[in-house]
Amino acid sequence: GKEITLLMQTLNTLSTPEEKLAALCKKYAELLEEHRNSQKQMKILQKKQTQLVQEKDHLQSEHSKAILARSKLESLCRELQRHNRTLKASEEGVQRAREEEEKRKEVTSHFQVTLNDIQLQMEQHNERNAKLRQENMELAERLKKLIEQYELREEHIDKVFKHKDLQQQLVDAKLQQAQEMLKEAEERHQREKDFLLKEAVESQRMCELMKQQETHLKQQLALYTEKFEEFQNTLSKSSEVFTTFKQEMEKMTKKIKKLEKETTMYRSRWESSNKALLEMAEEKTLRDKELEGLQVKIQRLEKLCRALQTERNDLNKKVQD
Repeated sequence: GKEITLLMQTLNTLSTPEEKLAALCKKYAELLEEHRNSQKQMKILQKKQTQLVQEKDHLQSEHSKAILARSKLESLCRELQRHNRTLKASEEGVQRAREEEEKRKEVTSHFQVTLNDIQLQMEQHNERNAKLRQENMELAERLKKLIEQYELREEHIDKVFKHKDLQQQLVDAKLQQAQEMLKEAEERHQREKDFLLKEAVESQRMCELMKQQETHLKQQLALYTEKFEEFQNTLSKSSEVFTTFKQEMEKMTKKIKKLEKETTMYRSRWESSNKALLEMAEEKTLRDKELEGLQVKIQRLEKLCRALQTERNDLNKKVQD
C-alpha cells in the first residue's frame, strides 16, 4: 500500500501521459529486476537446502551405523559378562584363570576405549544434528518469508497492471474527447467558411451590379450633360425647361452620390469578407497541422499501448509458469 501511494504521488507530479507511462515502465523494470533477483536467491537457498538435506541423510546414516556398532558392543559386553560368570562358576586352574583374567582385562580396556570413541562420535553427531536442525528451521523460516515477499510482489504487480489499465482507459477517453472536439471545430469552421463564401459571392455580385449601375448613370450623366449644353444654348428661350433640367440634375447628382456610397459600402464588405476568408483559410491550415500532430501522438500511444499489452501478456505467462 505504501509503495502504491508513493507511485501515485510520483505519477501525479508528472504532467504528460508519455512521462507517466515512462515512469510506470521504469518502475515495472525495477520490480521485474527485484523479482528476478529474489528468484535467483530462492534458487540458491533451495540448492543449499538440498545440500543440507543430503548432509542430514548422510549424518543419519552414520548415526544409524554408530547405533548398530553400539548394539554389537553391548552384545559383546553381555557375552563377556556371561563368560565372566562362567569363569567364576568353573573351578579351573589358577594359571588358566590368570590368563583369562588378562584376556578379560585386555578385552575390557579395548571395549572401554571403543565405547568412549563411540560415545564421543555420538555426541559429535548429536551436536551436528542439532546444528543442522537449527539451520533447517532457519532456512525454512527464510523460505517462508521469501514466499510471502514473492506473493506481496505479485499482488503489487497486479495492482500496478490494474492502475496502468485505468490510465490507459483514461487516455483513450481523453483522446476520443479531443477527436470529437476537433471534429466539431472542423464542422463549425466549414459552416463559417461556407457562410463567408456565400457572403463574398453575394458582395461581389452586388459590387458588379453597382459598377454596372454606375456606368449606366455615368452614361446618363454624359447624356444629360449634352442636353444641358443644348439647354444652356436655348436657355434664353426656355427658363422653365432650364429650371426643370436643373432639378433633374440635382436629383441625379444625389442619386449618383448615394450609389457611390452604396458602392463603397459593398466594396468594404467584399474586402472584409475576403479578409475573413483568408483568416479562415489560415486557421484551417493551423487546425490541419494540429490534427496531424494529434494523429501522430495517437499512433505513438497506440504503438505504446500494444507494446505494453504484449509485455503484460508475456509477464502474465511467465508468472503463471
